[in-house]
Amino acid sequence: MGTRCFSVVIADRHPFILCGLKSVLHAESEFKVVATCRDATTWIEAIHELSPDLALLDICLPPVNGLQVLAAINSEHFRTRIVFLAASLETSGGVIAIAGGAYGVIPQDATPQLLVRCLRKVAFGQKLLPIASWDPELRNGHKHGTPDVFVPLLSGLSERERQVIHLVGEGLSNKEVGRQLNLSCGTIKVHLHRIYQKLAIHNRTALALLAKGDLEGVATPHDTAAEGYTGPSAISG
Repeated sequence: MGTRCFSVVIADRHPFILCGLKSVLHAESEFKVVATCRDATTWIEAIHELSPDLALLDICLPPVNGLQVLAAINSEHFRTRIVFLAASLETSGGVIAIAGGAYGVIPQDATPQLLVRCLRKVAFGQKLLPIASWDPELRNGHKHGTPDVFVPLLSGLSERERQVIHLVGEGLSNKEVGRQLNLSCGTIKVHLHRIYQKLAIHNRTALALLAKGDLEGVATPHDTAAEGYTGPSAISG
């Protein structure tokens, strides 16, 4: 049985980046670029007409941002798995994108090898979260033998932390979450602080969006914009 070939639509504002992406994917037998686009309008048209397996696009693609494009595509229930290219992963934007239905966010300065590895994982249904964009060593795969900068979403959380996220996603306050888990409000705040650090997010809204998108089936006991974390006020509720 031959290797499956996944169709890909790519979109970026810059012609030389489009050319580079197409060249990288053309060298890989499991990917076939079926369209290249320089704006969101033609990209959406390509998704409509071609229904590709994967779509790789600049998160700042004009005339609207990538999250608006994602919302438009999701509203029509396409099967295409969307991956964003982003200049910076320093904010919760990547988490918001994934919570909104994207399969991954890849830094624009990633190596071609890393790009291919990530797209290969997404092609086979693995939803990925950027966790180490701040660490050049880890991004290049030289730290502790780690080959990738991506790990399965939420895999680094404890069961208790997953329970807290699930309850936050249901709209419960810290006090209500504590009551459900038989923990103090202060302990819940400590859990939330650790969760924010592990997932590189900075506010309760991002966490709630993430919970709604990715925590179905988790066992429980019985502004989407990034905001800078400033201490306990960010985890109060």
